[in-house]
Amino acid sequence: MIYTNILGGRNLKSNFLKYIFVIIVIGIIIYSAYIIYGKKENNENNYEVVNMYEEEQIIDNIRIPIVNFDTINPILSNNAQVQNISKLIYEPLLTITENYKIELCLAKEWSKVSATSYVIKLKDNVKWDNGTQFTAKDVQFTIDRLKDSNVKSIYTYNVEHVTSVEVIDNTTVRINLDKEVPFFEYNLIFPIMSYKYYENEDFVTTSKNSNPVGTGKFKVVNENGTILLKLNQSWWNAEEKDCKLSEIQIVRYENMGEVYKALKIGNIDVINTDSLDIQNYIGTIGYNLKTYRGRELDYLAFNCNNEELSNKEVRKAISYAIDKQNIISAIYGDKYYMANFPLDYGNYLYEDGKVGYEYNIDKASSILIENGWEFKNRTWQKVKDYRTLRLSFNLVVNSSNEKRVEVAENIKNSLETLGIKINIIKANDNTYRKYLENKNYDIILTGKYTALSPDLSSYFGEGNLANYNNETAKRILTEVNNIREEKTLKEKYNNLVDIYKEDMPYVYLYWNRSSLIYSSKLMGDIKPNRYNLFYNIDTWYRQ
Repeated sequence: MIYTNILGGRNLKSNFLKYIFVIIVIGIIIYSAYIIYGKKENNENNYEVVNMYEEEQIIDNIRIPIVNFDTINPILSNNAQVQNISKLIYEPLLTITENYKIELCLAKEWSKVSATSYVIKLKDNVKWDNGTQFTAKDVQFTIDRLKDSNVKSIYTYNVEHVTSVEVIDNTTVRINLDKEVPFFEYNLIFPIMSYKYYENEDFVTTSKNSNPVGTGKFKVVNENGTILLKLNQSWWNAEEKDCKLSEIQIVRYENMGEVYKALKIGNIDVINTDSLDIQNYIGTIGYNLKTYRGRELDYLAFNCNNEELSNKEVRKAISYAIDKQNIISAIYGDKYYMANFPLDYGNYLYEDGKVGYEYNIDKASSILIENGWEFKNRTWQKVKDYRTLRLSFNLVVNSSNEKRVEVAENIKNSLETLGIKINIIKANDNTYRKYLENKNYDIILTGKYTALSPDLSSYFGEGNLANYNNETAKRILTEVNNIREEKTLKEKYNNLVDIYKEDMPYVYLYWNRSSLIYSSKLMGDIKPNRYNLFYNIDTWYRQ
């Protein structure tokens, strides 16, 4: 009995120890699993952090090339690349938006107080990047330099009708003109220079031009012959956006061949070009491309004093018979933009598709038939006052412009398909200028380097190339000079477009194309136009 109890106690104790052992083993297994899983999760989290870092990693500088560098002073430079870059360093009184609206910059407000006088109030919180205050004297100084006969500047044109600049107080100037200039405010986009910085210096020859001061987002830092633009930490508008870039390096090259090579091997990040054959130099991979309409507009002007061309239906028929897309494809390799109106380059005052005379030979024929013309003996004829009128015209083109001569030949072929006879006059430079001056042609193929303002007086006002006279159009041109309310201004321009569609004194053909080419590693919201390549540069960075 005693033996049995002792034995039972031993068995009980043994079972208890087994339970304890099992519990300990299970605990070790659970703990080990926790440790292993925790490490794995930490590794995964760390991996995600590394990946996020790699995705968001940015390089806060970019490299821009310059060929034939002259000076970083934009008033003196004749280099288009300098002019593009200068918009990052210097600022104008007024600037231009992505859709070509005028916008305040250094000016706080502006007012046209008479046909020939503008008063401009300046922002009072602007300083030059050396810490001196921006004042009205800087505006006066800049305009005086632009009017100085010793200064050869691309901006001299902007102030050619300025007779005087009056400093009313530190933040107010009055600009007086010798005549009314349509949309003169669009002329106030030249960079303002510092009066104090250049005081007692020869503006043209001073060594200070190598490292001038500006009021813009970036400032010039000239280091060992290398031009660097560094973020201007005291910029008056710095709180508007955080800029990802802290530095822009301006890299000098001898020629565009070197620039193309540098882009291909990754030594520069962005170039701007008007070349139609750019892919022949840099290939098709490793970069992105944004194209935009340039400033060169080619068009036909009809002489509305010509008896046959005075008929707007004839002008409309000719418009329908010209295949613009074929011209662009056959002669410009599909690298130009079709034009329908002088403002269809993205200007906010023109609605896309507002003018739509597409190539349609049948439509052209029906217009002539409805207007009393008859196709007879391989030409269009019409009897008027006992005389037979025939649609046969001389088309004048500048012989030295080979591309335009090709365009003229293309137009001749199109119109003769319709049955309108065309004789091309290939005039030398001097004779061509006389045709333009005297307006003694039937039709002329010409072009224009268009301004940034929406002024259309050269097409519809006095002395226009088409000898076109429409009193309503002239009245609208006068009215829009003094309208600032956007809705009203758009209504007026819509009326002007409707008049053009009805009368068709011109056939607008095509715009040239410009391209901003940038490395595939350059990121950001990149939206160039003919005024500024660097909109939204706050968002730009390199990976």
